[in-house]
Amino acid sequence: MAFTNRLPLMDEAAVRRALARMAREIVERNAGREGLVLMGIRRRGDVLGGLLAEEIAGAEGSPPSVGALDITLYRDDLAEVGPRPVIGETTLPPAGIDGRTVVIIDDVLFTGRTVRAALNELMDWGRPARVLLCVLAERDGRELPIQADIVGRRVDVPPDRRVEVLVPELDGRLAVELVATEEVV
Repeated sequence: MAFTNRLPLMDEAAVRRALARMAREIVERNAGREGLVLMGIRRRGDVLGGLLAEEIAGAEGSPPSVGALDITLYRDDLAEVGPRPVIGETTLPPAGIDGRTVVIIDDVLFTGRTVRAALNELMDWGRPARVLLCVLAERDGRELPIQADIVGRRVDVPPDRRVEVLVPELDGRLAVELVATEEVV
């Protein structure tokens, strides 16, 4: 029998403060809102992308273009997902991504494999002028040479634990937690 041990890393207020800071940094790196596209990786990155778009709209007067990437078919572990993976929809803004600054948004950066899949899919849809990576939580354990440009919080995580981002639409609340699964004898 297994039980899950959870340690809060960021409550809703801390996540919202981090998102506000990250939104300002996105706008600053792009020198404004013009030509900016936020592309969240489904299932939590797209929710975070919506929250970042709201923050940017509050500061800049209008939201940036927003889309979502479903990377299911681009995963390098698709065989492990199962015989019938659930495939979601990739949505692009009406103006597309060609020649624009695209910010890929994910919940947690760990091995880098999810981001690699997102980059592969993104390039199938067009050629951005520049791509930035924005993550709410970054931990060690990279397997690929991928680094985030904008980070909400860096977390030192033991190998037997994982970082979990909770969003209201899927989990009923907004938070970041460190989760450990241990065997009970």
